[in-house]
Amino acid sequence: MAETQRPVIIAVDGRSGAGKTTVALELAALLRRHRTVSLFHLEDVYPGWDGLADGAERYVGSVLEPLSRGLPAHWTAWDWAAGDDGDSRTTAVADVVLVEGVGAAHADAREFLDVVIWVDAPTPARKRRALERDGDTYAPFWDRWTAQEDVLFAAGDVAATADIVVDGSLGVDGAPERVLSALAGLPALEPLLAPELARRRGLEFAAVRLDAYPSGPGLFAALYGESGDAVWLDSSIADQAGAAAQGGRSRFSIMADAAGHFGCTATHTGGITTVVSGQVTTRIRAPFFRWLDSVWGRKAVRAPGHYPGDFTLGWLGWLGYGLKSETGGVAQSPAGTSASPAPTPPPTAALLFAGRAVVVDHQERCLYLLTLAEANHPPSRDEAAAWTRHVRGVLAALPEQPAPALPAPAFTLRDGEARYKAMIAACRNEIHEGNSYEVCLTTQLEATIPVRMNAWDSYRALRRRNPAPFAAFLRFGDVAVCSTSPERFLRIDSAGLMRAEPIKGTRRRDANPAVDAALRAELASSHKDRAENVMIVDLLRNDLSHSAVPGTVSVPRLCEIESYATVHQLVSTIEAQLAPGSSRAEALAAAFPAGSMTGAPKISTMAILDALEAGPRGIYSGGIGYFSLNAALDLSVTIRTLVLQDIDDGGTHLSLGIGGAITADSDDEAEWQEIQAKAFGVLSTLGSEFPG
Repeated sequence: MAETQRPVIIAVDGRSGAGKTTVALELAALLRRHRTVSLFHLEDVYPGWDGLADGAERYVGSVLEPLSRGLPAHWTAWDWAAGDDGDSRTTAVADVVLVEGVGAAHADAREFLDVVIWVDAPTPARKRRALERDGDTYAPFWDRWTAQEDVLFAAGDVAATADIVVDGSLGVDGAPERVLSALAGLPALEPLLAPELARRRGLEFAAVRLDAYPSGPGLFAALYGESGDAVWLDSSIADQAGAAAQGGRSRFSIMADAAGHFGCTATHTGGITTVVSGQVTTRIRAPFFRWLDSVWGRKAVRAPGHYPGDFTLGWLGWLGYGLKSETGGVAQSPAGTSASPAPTPPPTAALLFAGRAVVVDHQERCLYLLTLAEANHPPSRDEAAAWTRHVRGVLAALPEQPAPALPAPAFTLRDGEARYKAMIAACRNEIHEGNSYEVCLTTQLEATIPVRMNAWDSYRALRRRNPAPFAAFLRFGDVAVCSTSPERFLRIDSAGLMRAEPIKGTRRRDANPAVDAALRAELASSHKDRAENVMIVDLLRNDLSHSAVPGTVSVPRLCEIESYATVHQLVSTIEAQLAPGSSRAEALAAAFPAGSMTGAPKISTMAILDALEAGPRGIYSGGIGYFSLNAALDLSVTIRTLVLQDIDDGGTHLSLGIGGAITADSDDEAEWQEIQAKAFGVLSTLGSEFPG
């Protein structure tokens, strides 16, 4: 390496006894497989037991400063036996320089570092390990040394700002391999760690067919009832009459969690994507869609011929409406006018990576057990085989699911009738002024109950009452999402066919067949509803065209009626072929959020909505679905969706977004009735009333 080439400098910091030396030594060995590595230990320059601050200063001046300029670092070691400066040493320039020790990433060092790794552990565990390692040598000085650590780290919380955090509570065995994978996920290190990234493509995908067709709720509860992070993309309408005619949208359901060798979660908040893989947490400071493009969109596996599904494992979860701040909209502040106290907002996006999953084929009435293994890594193959045996055993004795008993929360509306109608008038004024053609106005129903509400029971009741092609149950920690969405946002299959299926136009169903038929006919002939739908079709044609092969955008279905348990809907289909070489994440970003939830033109209309709506939409109005390892994606629009979040006082906060499209000829009373119709399916299931 030329002397003037700056190395990548990675700091491994943490308090005494956390396990940072072990992490640094083993990480250095892993990195040396494909590049040169120098390793520096801060304990070599601390001038005695009272010299933490002085040692940290020496480290910055004599080690970091020259290395950051591409020069070897010449420094003086401390002779612990003599209690004085010792011999002169050199840390050579290399592709990577690892600097390890207490204070490696302290405030004055941070400007010289490319990556900071913090190794954490509780104080009792750290003290025990440190004394076991150094014995009587360290015991008399523990309190003096930890007091100096407190002073040094008071200048900045390294753990809170570190790029990677290792939880060493139970030790750090196995952590370095995960740290290496985490480093490969940092955008700045992608060129350096190209060999490790290439290894991700050495994946073996398997799909085992089982001729079993169990109860969906029973199977999910048995396999994932205790999982902290789990997803069920549930074609709950599949067993209803006529489901097969719904364009193949209801053939498959997917169940998965974040467990196993490949399992991890990714949440995005405030411009940072946080990936948790076992005991290692990585913070990636980049836009969400840029991160998504780095982890998904290239074909990493090929499905065997006998497997008919388009999901071949990968990421599953939600994208919240707030991601519009990356696609032409602006970020919004949390709501401050809610009548119901709310917890900390959920992440803007939350995904889990599934290295194994159950796919239910409703057409063939069978299951497929999907597993992933790493080439030349027998433990991952053994784990896949063990999991397959486990599922077979679970199927042999599925427990009965008792009927759910739910409380009836008392909801409040973020915007009462008078304010909502005033917002409708404001939307019409914006349309008359030429600032928009159609404004998709929304509000939120909210409730807080003093006890934990069982989200799983809530979802089981909702799917029974309101079966839908894009129903979903998601649990990420203290947040659960119960969706009965009938609307596809965007599908891109593995061959690049893009499809959007917007809904615009809704009528509540009636128990009287004659009245119900009249409502359906009235929707079909409504010029206003057709106009709403056609405007969104035009918007989505434009959205898809950004990434499409010219001339491939088409509308094979325009303003057709679909009927569900509680509503009739007006639905269209737009298709296009993704241009070769186009980024799939960018194609998604170009269409996000769904035009049926914004209006047209999208950018200016989102600004109108930001000014009118009393607070952020959160998870509502975004998308729920998967990003598959064969480069396919399928997302629903997050509507007809109840969000439940546990709060610190032992209660549960609930929210339900509702809204409708406002056009120049909208009638405020009809729009007011429409949002009640859209809320009816969820509220009636819970035994709740629309607030008066």
